[in-house]
Amino acid sequence: MFKYLSRTLLTGFITLLPIVLTIYLLYWLAMTSEELMGGLLKRVLVEDIYFPGLGMLVGVVVVFFVGLMMNAYLVRQLFGLGEKLLYQLPLIKSVYRAFRDFFDFFSPKKEGLGQVVAVTFKGIELVGFITQDDPQRLPPSFRDRDSVLVYLPMSYMVGGYTILVSRDDLRPLQMSRDEAMRFVLTAGITGQNIE
Repeated sequence: MFKYLSRTLLTGFITLLPIVLTIYLLYWLAMTSEELMGGLLKRVLVEDIYFPGLGMLVGVVVVFFVGLMMNAYLVRQLFGLGEKLLYQLPLIKSVYRAFRDFFDFFSPKKEGLGQVVAVTFKGIELVGFITQDDPQRLPPSFRDRDSVLVYLPMSYMVGGYTILVSRDDLRPLQMSRDEAMRFVLTAGITGQNIE
C-alpha cells in the first residue's frame, strides 16, 4: 500500500514539475519585464495612460525591435564592435562569452550542435554531436588529421565532453538533434519518440 502511494506521488510529481517550472519561468520573465519597463514607463508617462501589463507589453516590443534591428548589416557591425570591446575586459569577457556561447545554441540563425553521430570507442558506441568539422577552425596541432570535434553530453547532467575523433570512428545516426539530446539526457529511458 505504501509503495503504491509513493509511486503514485512520484508519478504526479514528475508529471507536474516540468509544467510548473515552465509556467514559473514564463511568469518570472513577465514579472521581471513588467517591473523593469513598468517602472520606467511610470516615470515617463502620465499616470492615467499607464496600466498594469504595459511594461511587459513594451518589453516584448523592445525585444522584437532588437531582433528586427539585428537583421540590418550596420547594426550587426556595431554590435560586433561592442562585443569586441567586451571581450577585452578581464572579468566581463569570461562571463559574457559563457552566456553568449550558451544562448547561441538557441539562435535560429546558428546550427549550434551539428550532426548526430555514434562514436565507436573500444567496442562501445556513444551518442554525440559534431561541433566542428572544419580543420581550419581547429587548433593547429589537430589540423593534420582527418578528425572532427564531437560533443558527448552526459545523462542527467548539464555537462559533457568535447573529444577529437577520427572520421573513421563515426557513424551518422538518423535522429534529430532534439531527439538525440532528449535520448541521451534521459539515459535512453524515454526511448526515441518519432514525431
